[in-house]
Amino acid sequence: MKTSLKTIGLALLASVTTIVTPAVSADHHGKAKTVTAAKVDIVDTAVSAGAFNTLVAAVKAADLVETLKSEGPFTVFAPTDEAFAKLPAGTVENLLKPENKQQLIAVLTYHLVPGKVMSADLAGKKLEAATVQGTTVAIDATNGVRVDNATVVQADIETSNGVIHVIDQVILP
Repeated sequence: MKTSLKTIGLALLASVTTIVTPAVSADHHGKAKTVTAAKVDIVDTAVSAGAFNTLVAAVKAADLVETLKSEGPFTVFAPTDEAFAKLPAGTVENLLKPENKQQLIAVLTYHLVPGKVMSADLAGKKLEAATVQGTTVAIDATNGVRVDNATVVQADIETSNGVIHVIDQVILP
């Protein structure tokens, strides 16, 4: 009888953990990984992942948090902290300065496409997608998925207001 109650208790704990676990988390190398979860918005998913600290700081500096918490839907090509680290020294710090807010907004909104675009929608295609920034981004999904010069390293992280595709480089308009 104790074993049955213990098993039920563990099963209940596992189901509760599944409900509150973020959709993405970081492994011990800081790379994003998917876990089963209830859907939360784009911002909370990025915060919970632990691999998007620079992106989250930039979103906050650009005053885009409310936008990315809104109904959407949005498709975000999200560069990891490692991707931001590949930029020339001082680039991130310079973009985060208040006097460069418009440039930061342009860079961030270039990573954002209106609507929810899943990888299955892109498979086998080459196309240009309109960004929130106002220009288009090149997407090549004929052999993996590339967005401009970045590679999608993890696709289809669903959120309550869209989807995140993790990329290995910051893309610039």
